Amino acid sequence: MGLRELISKLEDLDVLDGVADRLAGAVNSAVGPAKSLLSGTWLEHPLHPLLTDLPIGCWSGAVILDLFGGSAGADAVDPLVGLGALAAVPAVVSGLSDWADSYGPERRVGLVHAAANVTGLGLFIASLAAGRRARRLRLLGLATITAGGYLGGHLSYARGLGVDHQVFLEKPAEWTDALEADSLEEATPTLAEAGGARVMLYRRGTQIYALSDVCPHAAGPLHEGTVDDDLCVTCPWHGSRFRLSDGRAVHGPASAPAAVYQARVEHGMVQVRAV
Repeated sequence: MGLRELISKLEDLDVLDGVADRLAGAVNSAVGPAKSLLSGTWLEHPLHPLLTDLPIGCWSGAVILDLFGGSAGADAVDPLVGLGALAAVPAVVSGLSDWADSYGPERRVGLVHAAANVTGLGLFIASLAAGRRARRLRLLGLATITAGGYLGGHLSYARGLGVDHQVFLEKPAEWTDALEADSLEEATPTLAEAGGARVMLYRRGTQIYALSDVCPHAAGPLHEGTVDDDLCVTCPWHGSRFRLSDGRAVHGPASAPAAVYQARVEHGMVQVRAV
């Protein structure tokens, strides 16, 4: 059985759903207002992938020094393991925050991904007091986080978790009819289509705002969300908020901005084009 077939079976393992759903609920409750911080909204880039580099680098370096550094490198092994363990804490927390907003196959694979990485963290910590068994524990820890990293890569590259869901959308570069102007009600998020692109329109007086209707976080329908007095739309799926004026994410879990369109009324039609 190949790795893809094995992961496919893991994706279908619905026996994990009970534990995964309870843990995800607990994580979201604990994270609360820190969701934007942990998601990387402020950075305009997902935070978790950045935070994983330091612990992986520290632990890999520790294992390499342990195996090939001889007496000259021996004194650096434990400090590297300890630094990696400290750096792993925010990586784990940000990863759990991202994972808690996933569903179905992604949530199941993500649960095993998290379990592997936490197990690896435990093995490296245990190696600090393991004496002659330390090398074996470090090798086992590195193998465990490598397996966890493989699953993390599968979530991103095969399942599209954590990527900007607007990247491959067709966006009209020229002025394109989207909706009859008389159909656009005041202060009501409205779904329109322009050249195959789903667009959320919102009118406030004579001003018309236009955003991609596809939330960059998980492709939620923005037109089903609400627009507040600050002229920000909230995605109905996970609560990401975007400014209508420039699409910037002002609250996570989204880190990428929503695509913005120019809008005008011409010949009784609302027309849009990509900025």
